[in-house]
Amino acid sequence: MNSLPPYATTGQRIWFYAFRVICGVIFFFLIAPIITIIPLSFNAEDFFTFTPEMLSLKPEGYSLKHYEDFFTNSDWQGALYNSVRIAPAATLLSVSFGTLAAIGLSQSHVPFRRAIMAILISPMIVPLIISAAGMYFFYSRIGLQGTYVGVVLAHAALGIPFVIITVTATLVGFDKSLTRAAANMGAGPVRTFFKVQMPLILPGVISGGLFAFITSFDEVVVVLFVGSSGQKTLPWQMFTGLREQISPTILAVATILVGVSIILLTVVELLRRRSERLRGMSPT
Repeated sequence: MNSLPPYATTGQRIWFYAFRVICGVIFFFLIAPIITIIPLSFNAEDFFTFTPEMLSLKPEGYSLKHYEDFFTNSDWQGALYNSVRIAPAATLLSVSFGTLAAIGLSQSHVPFRRAIMAILISPMIVPLIISAAGMYFFYSRIGLQGTYVGVVLAHAALGIPFVIITVTATLVGFDKSLTRAAANMGAGPVRTFFKVQMPLILPGVISGGLFAFITSFDEVVVVLFVGSSGQKTLPWQMFTGLREQISPTILAVATILVGVSIILLTVVELLRRRSERLRGMSPT
């Protein structure tokens, strides 16, 4: 309900308004750093603070030079190239394996489904530093440490849980009689999957893929362990810029990443609503 009913008690009225105040404070606490970073990315000086010219809203206090440095600096462009090269490959693996795992675990006859599910989504629960250390020792033994393939596989392992969760949620409302009807009509398992099942679970698959892409594109801890200088990604370059150079270009990169994240999350929300409509959970 968007408003209080006329018969609400005094306690209900207090909680109604207090709840909204608490949510507003939490939202401000979460969004304040982003609101601060965006205008600072247009700072005409090489500072991480607001200059008097910026506070006075003078045009000379603002500049696009940090964005220009990002698009012209070879270090930043090399890091961007690595991120764009790694994230899609990791996302493709995450979507492929995660979708197959979710479909398999949705079958009631699969033994130890809960235990298998817990193991597959464990990368979301285990601290990243532990996962990164484990991947480092494992990859160093099999010769994948410091390679492109090693980084892609590591990021795919981090993205698979997101795909499994979103696809599993989509499969909850899936009508299994459709696959049985397709089999009765002579369609094989592969044809049934691509013609009947995949179109209905596609919003969940794409949503999981977007989350996997964001996870890979923004990840820095694992790539520091299993990558090398040849796989320096954009977050790695940002970490280096903070630790060694204190480069204000980081603010411009952060603003760009915030914009990309907002676009991707908007797409995820639209896909979620479409999935609900396909499953008959929403009238509109």
